[in-house]
Amino acid sequence: MRNETRGTLELTLAMVLSGTLGVFVVESGASPFNVVFFRCLFGALALGSYSLARGFFTGHGFTARKFGLAALGGAFIVFNWVLLFEAYEATSISFATVVYHTQPFFLVLLGAVVLRERIGIAKLGWLGVAFGGLVLVSGVRPGDTASLRGLGLALGAAVLYALSTIVTKRISGVRPHLIALVQVTVGIPLLLPFADFGAAAGLGAGWGWLAGLGLIHTGVMYVLMYAAYAKLPTARIAVLAFTYPAVAMFADWAVYGHHIGLVQALGVPLIVLASLKVTLAARTPAAAPAPRTAAHAQEAASPAATRSA
Repeated sequence: MRNETRGTLELTLAMVLSGTLGVFVVESGASPFNVVFFRCLFGALALGSYSLARGFFTGHGFTARKFGLAALGGAFIVFNWVLLFEAYEATSISFATVVYHTQPFFLVLLGAVVLRERIGIAKLGWLGVAFGGLVLVSGVRPGDTASLRGLGLALGAAVLYALSTIVTKRISGVRPHLIALVQVTVGIPLLLPFADFGAAAGLGAGWGWLAGLGLIHTGVMYVLMYAAYAKLPTARIAVLAFTYPAVAMFADWAVYGHHIGLVQALGVPLIVLASLKVTLAARTPAAAPAPRTAAHAQEAASPAATRSA
């Protein structure tokens, strides 16, 4: 099997897994803080075991500065997950996922503010297209506090994801598996004060879903993504990343009967098209190096060719 074909299959499978993340979160029956705490715990065990078995700790490449940046990115990542999972509860998996995929635009805006990067006319135009798509997708009516809250939570998650990306882009010479391991490990003490172990004790079958989030959506999924990134050009990664929201929307409809309305659906292709244009314009086509940072996991994969929720 050719390297690129194998990479395509690996990334597609990773994005399909990422698209089922919302179902695992909802079916666990746990609060968002508990979900993220145990995702970090099980995810650290999975990524730590894999990294140990592969010998990644030898010559790891970390310095105090790089470790600090990874930890800061981890803080943004774990609270990004909390907000996203809160958005699932406030609205629906479909709605939250589509809004969450405005991440590339916040990355552009934060790059201009924090890194003093110039925003060209073309990018501004695509930002306008994406904003129009977001207005259509939101479909929020006056007085619809649940949707307004879900919209705010999903946008907040997207901002935190973009901040994590900016931080982790500054790390080089370290395997992405180890950066991801630091990020989820940092989440354990960060979220410990918010975890409700009394409620977690009564989850029953919910423990299986929580373990799946850590072992499958944070262990297996990231290993597949990082293996694929080394084999694929950026353009292919950016396109395949949209498997994630497509699967998430299908899963939300198949399992819970949720779907976005016709007017909202009109906004989806606007966000997708604008995301692709902004993402691909930010990198050299075809010959671009594989991403070296862990900033998603899908829980999935941003079209910025880094990682999913």
